[in-house]
Amino acid sequence: MRIVIALGGNALLQRGQRPDCDVQEANVARAVAALAPLAAHHEIVITHGNGPQVGVLALQSASDPHLTTPYPFDVLGAQTQGMIGYWLLQAMQNALPGRQVAAIINQTLVEANDPAFQSPSKFVGEVYDEAEAHRLAELRGWTVRPDGDVWRRVVGSPKPRRVVETRLIRLLLTSGAVVICAGGGGVPVIRNEQGHLEGVEAVVDKDLTTSVLAEALEADAMLVLTDVANVARHYGSPQATPILRATPAALRRESFPAGSMGPKVEAVCRFVEVTGDMAAIGRLEDAVAIIEGTAGTVVTPAGDYGGPDDLRPGRPAPSGPA
Repeated sequence: MRIVIALGGNALLQRGQRPDCDVQEANVARAVAALAPLAAHHEIVITHGNGPQVGVLALQSASDPHLTTPYPFDVLGAQTQGMIGYWLLQAMQNALPGRQVAAIINQTLVEANDPAFQSPSKFVGEVYDEAEAHRLAELRGWTVRPDGDVWRRVVGSPKPRRVVETRLIRLLLTSGAVVICAGGGGVPVIRNEQGHLEGVEAVVDKDLTTSVLAEALEADAMLVLTDVANVARHYGSPQATPILRATPAALRRESFPAGSMGPKVEAVCRFVEVTGDMAAIGRLEDAVAIIEGTAGTVVTPAGDYGGPDDLRPGRPAPSGPA
């Protein structure tokens, strides 16, 4: 089988943890331990979040007295892809000796006229009081908005259209490699009037990019792995009830928070609707059980799933070093 897996930010940094290097490396090792059994028998693509990491780099860049202006968000995104990709690459190589693993920097194509650029809403970076936020907005051309009792910068979150390096990812997969890519949703780029790729100040949703990539790679399954066992109705309340099986239409009739579960549900629904294959949301440590049909919230066109035999015939399992 070909499985595209999106790792949530908690796989790298759990709630309340400091963003120290050793903390994140330990979390990555645990994440890879959960994924290595799948990678041993299937073609695996791993994408990942980068929210806390890009926030740290943005703060460092803004505070660096040697810089005339802070590094733009597309550059910071590429930096986090390299850093997190290195951690995942090394941990996967240690878990699967002899298996080829590739971590690559990706660009995600978005439309220059996406309405999200005109209505930026994605909070990024550090917090400020109102006066400082407006001063920085004037100085750096930012858009700022209140986020509760504080003010923060906001950027657009345009819809991903294609991972530019999709053909390269497919080539690596067919060679037998585990591929780590599209970190943070990929570096957002547009095609300018000369037809050249150009980075933009934006943040692309990681799960939506994963859905677009999984479709383009003709994946058999897509997993969105986070820190909750299932999608739940009335999450966080005494009335919370887990959803074990669903169709895209049934999930779309529910209401989920726009800043957390909403994009994950949209991503898996989109993949299932476009491909007719299986997608699921669940805990990282349940990755194998989700594929086996015994854990997570599984979404299929008919709302039923009994395990790998329900998927279309898979490709031969990778047999060793490429």
